Amino acid sequence: MALPRWLARINKRIFNPREVKRGKYPVLIHVGRRSGNTFQTPMDAFETDTGYVCVVRYGPESDWVRNTLAAGGARLRLGEQEVELESPRLVSEEEAMAKFDPPEKFDRADDYLLLDRVSND
Repeated sequence: MALPRWLARINKRIFNPREVKRGKYPVLIHVGRRSGNTFQTPMDAFETDTGYVCVVRYGPESDWVRNTLAAGGARLRLGEQEVELESPRLVSEEEAMAKFDPPEKFDRADDYLLLDRVSND
């Protein structure tokens, strides 16, 4: 079940900027679908063979989800490294867990965003 939207608004304005500065979590760098501004959102992201699974804690109406889907991709900062990602798609828990062998243990959510690494061919 998605967490309440009021909590998402508090995190977005108060806690997320602090977490981005701390650098403890992966940070999704995405472009606003209306403003064109670049935003940074700390999140739980787990590596798969082909890309990353991001946990959608506040539901698919979250700005970072909608921005990433509209743009067709984003970048994920992992420490000093940035990974270019494409082909975002919302998937169920079952589809997300199928990307891991053995299945990862992370907080449950109704939705997950699956993204593929951009190939450098």
